[in-house]
Amino acid sequence: MDIKNNTANIVSISRIFIAFIAIGLLFIHTTSAYVWSVVLTIIAFAMDGVDGYIARKYNQASELGSVLDIMGDRIVEVSYWIAFAVLGWLNILFPIVCVTRAFTTDSIRSVALSKGMTAFGDKSMQSTAWGKFICGSKFMRISYAVAKVAAFILLIVAYIPNMNPNSCGIIRLIAEILAWIAIIFCVVRAIPVVAESGKLFDNGKA
Repeated sequence: MDIKNNTANIVSISRIFIAFIAIGLLFIHTTSAYVWSVVLTIIAFAMDGVDGYIARKYNQASELGSVLDIMGDRIVEVSYWIAFAVLGWLNILFPIVCVTRAFTTDSIRSVALSKGMTAFGDKSMQSTAWGKFICGSKFMRISYAVAKVAAFILLIVAYIPNMNPNSCGIIRLIAEILAWIAIIFCVVRAIPVVAESGKLFDNGKA
C-alpha cells in the first residue's frame, strides 16, 4: 500500500483499533482504565473527522475511502452500543436497533455502490432534497455525531470507579437521554436510504 497516498484510509482503519482498546479498558474496573478509555474514545471519534479532512486536503477522496469511513463508523458505533449493553449500562434494544439499521442501510448502499453511487457527496444515492438533508447535511451529521459521542463519553464517565454517587447519577441521566437522542437520529437517518432505494432495483436485475 502507498502509505503517503492512503493516509486518510489508514486513519479510518486505525480508529477502529483505538476504539477496541478503549472498549476493552471498560472491563478493567479501575479508575485509571476508565480515564484512559475516555481519552481513547475521544481520540477515536476525533479521528473520524481527521480522515475526512486529510482526504479533502490532499485529494485522497475515493470510493474506497467512502466505504472504509462508513465501515469504521459502523464497527466503532456498534461495538460501543454492544459493550454498554453487556455491562448493563443500556438496554439491549440499543445495539439491536443500531445493528438492524446498519445492515439495512449498508445492504442498500452496497447495491448503490455497484451502480456508481456513494452514500454522500456528488455521487450520492439520495436524489431528493429531504433525503440529502437527513442523510448528508452537516446539521444532521454533526447533530447525530455530537449526541452519540457525548452519550458514549458521559456513560463511561458516569461509571468511573470511586466517583461521587450523586454526580454519577446526574451524569448517567444526561448520558441516557443523549443515548436515546442518538438512537433516534440513527433510525431517522436510515429512512431516506430505504425510501429512495426502489430506483436501485427498477431494472429488475437485483
